[in-house]
Amino acid sequence: MLKVLTLNNIAVAGLRRLPRDRFEVTSESSEPDAIILRSQDLHNTPIAESVTAIARAGAGVNNIPVAAMSERGIPVFNAPGANANAVKELAVAGLLLAARNICEASEYVKDLTETGDALSKAVEAGKKQFVGFELPGRTLGVIGLGAIGVEVANVALALGMKVVGFDPKITVKRAWQLSSGVKQVETLDRLFKESDAVSVHVPLVDATKGIVNAERLKLMKDGSVLINFSRGGVVNTGDAIAALDSGKLHSYICDFPTPELIRHKKVVALPHLGASTHEAEENCAIMVAENLKEYLENGNVRSSVNFPEAIMPRAEAYRITIANANVPNMVGQISTCLANASLNIADLLNKSHGDLAYTVVDLDGPVPEDTLQALRSIKGVLRLRNLGKPIS
Repeated sequence: MLKVLTLNNIAVAGLRRLPRDRFEVTSESSEPDAIILRSQDLHNTPIAESVTAIARAGAGVNNIPVAAMSERGIPVFNAPGANANAVKELAVAGLLLAARNICEASEYVKDLTETGDALSKAVEAGKKQFVGFELPGRTLGVIGLGAIGVEVANVALALGMKVVGFDPKITVKRAWQLSSGVKQVETLDRLFKESDAVSVHVPLVDATKGIVNAERLKLMKDGSVLINFSRGGVVNTGDAIAALDSGKLHSYICDFPTPELIRHKKVVALPHLGASTHEAEENCAIMVAENLKEYLENGNVRSSVNFPEAIMPRAEAYRITIANANVPNMVGQISTCLANASLNIADLLNKSHGDLAYTVVDLDGPVPEDTLQALRSIKGVLRLRNLGKPIS
């Protein structure tokens, strides 16, 4: 029985993908085999030695010490694309909120105390200050053409906008999904120069921290719009506020309130609603539960942020998996160790991701304990799992 510890409320639709005859799902366990979470911060939380995998029911993994898990040979799974529709809808809604000054106009109406003809006159008198603009013909710049960015770009085209996108690491899969009408630019500076509005869809890593800053904002047209449903840290808040005060930015729509942003009349700050739909929560939970189950039972890796994708069909063979430092001759040492035990390799898969490599080996017979220990003692081996024969 494999124990899966949940640290947040995980959608039941996802947890149902872990059969109760093989998995014990619990909110309390001192020695779980795996952890599923959403927003719980693990950076200052001891993670038991028994843990072999961590799965976040969402896209970002900033709340997980990914580098430390890599050093322990623990894959960190996420759910890329599972919440894409939810975030796309909110980003497009943010664009419309800014274009038509909807939130400001709503607040104006709520403050009216008149009735009858006086109310009608107040409404007519006040609407002039909320005159907005239409989207067709204007240019949206999309930073990051992953699952969400591609959908936002395609919808903006459908709304009649021109769209420019920037993503030097766009995948083949996303490139196929991206409309041919989206113009890809080679630099962020070019994107900011051409855009009437910019929507950000990148993870928060060292390379993206503060990529929206004073230098780039000043390249935009006066009265532009900034939309951020990515991560708060990709926008320099002080620089955004200065651009709002100067009129460079017409409005800033984001999902990451700070005291400074909450107080600003040109900011619409939402309480991190990006993926907060029932559908997105279920989609994320289902994706990570299925990928976690596949890893725990068969060692296959899908949608991991720190491990390579590694999928090898499993026949009636004994399987071991090894996470190790990505250095020369690891596969040779593993093969030699198995050969010394007179074990025949039926199939083998080796993949790498940066400094980490992952090897899946199918064997014709069970692996003796002393051989397992010999494999674990190879310098650079981070974690070995003995999965035995497939579960019938």
